[in-house]
Amino acid sequence: MSNNPTFDKILIANRGEIAVRVIATAKAMGYQTVAVYSEADADAPHVLAADEAVCIGPAAVSESYLKIEHIIDACKRTGAQAVHPGYGFLSENCQFSEACDRNGITFIGPPSGAIELMGSKRLSKIAMIKAGVPCIKGYEGEDQDIDNLIQQASEIGFPLMVKASAGGGGRGMRLVFEESELEAQIKTARSEAENAFGSGELILEQAVIKPRHIEIQVFADQHGNAVYLGERDCSIQRRHQKVVEEAPSPFVDPDLRQRMGEAAVQAAKACNYVGAGTVEFLVDAEKNFYFLEMNTRLQVEHPVTELITGTDLVSWQIRVAAGQTLPLTQDQIQLTGHAMEVRLYAEDPRNQFMPQTGRIHRWSEAQGEGIRIDGGIRTGQVVSPFYDPMLAKIIAYGSDREEARRRLVRAVEESTIFGVTVNSEFLCEVLRHPTFIQGQATTAFIGEDFAESETMQVVSPDSSVIALAAIISHLKQEPQKDFSSTLSGWSNTSQAPWPYTLRSGDESWELMLAQKDAHYRVDIDGESLAFDVSELTDTHLSYISNQVRKTLEYQIVGGEIFLRLGGAYLSFEDSTHAAISTADAVGSGQITASMDGAIIDVFVEPGQSVTKGETLLILEAMKMEHPLKSDVDGVVESVTVTKGDQVKLRQLLVSVTANIEPS
Repeated sequence: MSNNPTFDKILIANRGEIAVRVIATAKAMGYQTVAVYSEADADAPHVLAADEAVCIGPAAVSESYLKIEHIIDACKRTGAQAVHPGYGFLSENCQFSEACDRNGITFIGPPSGAIELMGSKRLSKIAMIKAGVPCIKGYEGEDQDIDNLIQQASEIGFPLMVKASAGGGGRGMRLVFEESELEAQIKTARSEAENAFGSGELILEQAVIKPRHIEIQVFADQHGNAVYLGERDCSIQRRHQKVVEEAPSPFVDPDLRQRMGEAAVQAAKACNYVGAGTVEFLVDAEKNFYFLEMNTRLQVEHPVTELITGTDLVSWQIRVAAGQTLPLTQDQIQLTGHAMEVRLYAEDPRNQFMPQTGRIHRWSEAQGEGIRIDGGIRTGQVVSPFYDPMLAKIIAYGSDREEARRRLVRAVEESTIFGVTVNSEFLCEVLRHPTFIQGQATTAFIGEDFAESETMQVVSPDSSVIALAAIISHLKQEPQKDFSSTLSGWSNTSQAPWPYTLRSGDESWELMLAQKDAHYRVDIDGESLAFDVSELTDTHLSYISNQVRKTLEYQIVGGEIFLRLGGAYLSFEDSTHAAISTADAVGSGQITASMDGAIIDVFVEPGQSVTKGETLLILEAMKMEHPLKSDVDGVVESVTVTKGDQVKLRQLLVSVTANIEPS
């Protein structure tokens, strides 16, 4: 943090929803704002929201958002005297904080010493033990020899957590139940940590089974004041990534809240903290809590704290960085009502949550009492493979937990995004699960209570949905009818049924559609379905089925029909007049890129025999590796890419000639 905290122009060293959110508060406080962007983000909402914007490099984060010298240069070009780092990217990079300080730029965050200390799980745990903050039994010593780690583990006992000291997001982390597994798990955790963070340093901790993940929001100023603003329950996680966050926790009582809050403030003071920080704890069933880590930045889930405390934490950050005292004392901080947040991701829960790319054809945010959307996307924007797939945060506030939950479900269902697959249906089902409703969810929830959810499995669309897609396609192809407001001018005579063929993914359906006036009958797979169409607009279809009127949202783009029913999204292609492809039915042998990305490994060469399901290449996109497999038994005819190549969505990568089945 600069010694000269006088500034009137703030550069936001981030992108997406957090950049949009910081810009909004900075403008409201009267500050000029500067956005930075990569070449892939030239028309992104955060760029359009700022007063000025500077391109800082190509799409890859290593060449743009992680380039310290480019961001410092952008400050100098625009005259920005302060930098808000958001979260992710350089927000917890002590070299960035120091670079700002050297150049007389105020870093809106903690001192570099606090960032460096808390960035190491090993060193931060040692500091917390010294400060008297409850910590899990474990080993956090300097001797990283594998034999010593194995010996230390046997003294700690099993089950055991192996953790990367510099890690985060679940990388370099392993849960070990048996001593026989330990050596192999240490080696893989170390390798993963070295690749992800440049450090193979590990710590060992006794595993707390089925704990609550509860974090305390702390804030400190430059005058020695520090407070806590209640807790957030982030127990529902998938692969150590948070899915639902809420405040206050349904598990925490006033006594536990005070004890955890005071411990968090103690942790902050122990490292001379300044600004917004979050101290994360694991809490067992007996309400014993243990220090996990401290995030030296604003958290993704900060809105739920803002809603129950009536504060703007970004405003607090800016005021503290400018040398002001905290706006409230501990006694003045009151918790009112309940708030919940979910993260809308471009990912496919039915396909191992694989990140998705593509153009957003429509984005409309839910409106209503107690609903808040923190988004960084817009209609027409392309979701690229270069960044984290989180698109927006959907947040709801209520007078109590149940009201907040109901509002959040509705907000997820009524926030529409067409063009890229998202996790909306998965989120709605989590929020509707009895274990969650009862406030009983722990970190084991997704893996145990929710493991069999159909939202994470490939299932065929309901026949009624297929029928409705056919009706929409039929109506939009009838040029003599005007559907701008109501369905008028219909023929009152029956016409011969129309045959339709619809496809979705690898499935296709043959159906017959008959119409008389506003009445439709669709025959599909031996089932006959009846609908009365009430109204068709450019975005919605209203219909009556089984004497109940319903409305669905739709969009047609280039022959593809997108539908939203509640939180569920489906898309169909009307292939009625398309040539029949027998290869598509049995596997084409044409292996294409599942999204934009980079090829990081190629395992085959022309002439090599392969089997159906065999991995041919590895594609890296959105921080994840995606194996691409053969869909036939056969022989590799051609390989069009090599390791390191950048590829585009649906680009042909490998061609396999299928073995001919004997007749």
